[in-house]
Amino acid sequence: MKIYFTLAEANALLPLVKLELEKLQGIKKQYRDKYEELHQLKDYHQKQGGLPEGSDPYFTLECEMDFLQLEGNTLLSSFELKGVQLKDIDSGLIDFPALLNGQEVLLCWRQGEESVAHYHGLHDGFAGRRKLTEE
Repeated sequence: MKIYFTLAEANALLPLVKLELEKLQGIKKQYRDKYEELHQLKDYHQKQGGLPEGSDPYFTLECEMDFLQLEGNTLLSSFELKGVQLKDIDSGLIDFPALLNGQEVLLCWRQGEESVAHYHGLHDGFAGRRKLTEE
């Protein structure tokens, strides 16, 4: 079953969407940082001629990364279950499927905007977005 949002419904959901988006952005940053740390550690041990016998200095970092990935996937599923389309994590681009004058469109919001105030066609993307007019 396809979920369509009214403008009021999309804007009512926005506080939760913003919160989840910020959490997801934080998780992505933490993951990137730990990934970089892991590769620096591996490079260091490679230059040192390998690991000391019986040690695994990567285990904790790898477990932390696995947990972050699980947490991130849970948040991504949360967007999906609501019927909200997360288009870009970094720029905070979110679409809400809607019907406008009988046509399927995507109500479009970008992080930093006060409310959902734009839309675009299903295949137009962000570049084709237009301001919603009061009707």
